[in-house]
Amino acid sequence: MKRSLAFGSLLFVAAFSGCGGSSPAQAPKAAGPGQPGPAPVAVAQEGKVARADEAAAGPPAWEPRGRRDPFAIPAAREGAAGMTVASAKLTGIVRGAGNALALVETSDGLGYILKTGDTLADGRLVEIGPNSVVFTVVPRPGSNSNRVVLRLAGD
Repeated sequence: MKRSLAFGSLLFVAAFSGCGGSSPAQAPKAAGPGQPGPAPVAVAQEGKVARADEAAAGPPAWEPRGRRDPFAIPAAREGAAGMTVASAKLTGIVRGAGNALALVETSDGLGYILKTGDTLADGRLVEIGPNSVVFTVVPRPGSNSNRVVLRLAGD
């Protein structure tokens, strides 16, 4: 037992005898009169090091980093949300068990399948009848909405 305790103590001392062997860092020497000192540094954004006079040269540039420009005009939306009610043409109505779908075509010839509650650029589909669909259109935010009815071409 004494032998294993002595061996363990010796092993512990040997393991930790090499720790902390480095000398403390020395402070930089002050520059004498007439000698230029080291250039002052300031930590810039994103971990880059810049000179102090460069950091104070001007305002930082705005980097969007994936955010949209708040002053840019929003781009047109894709799909049915980018289509206006005025450019839509009702081409068919499909009725199923408990729900109805409207087949709407744009002036470009693209077709969309809409259900009640779907929105277009300027309106919302509120009702699908047997041969027509009803949209509510808000011309400007804050104004009253108008009801627009699109009918099938054969009726």
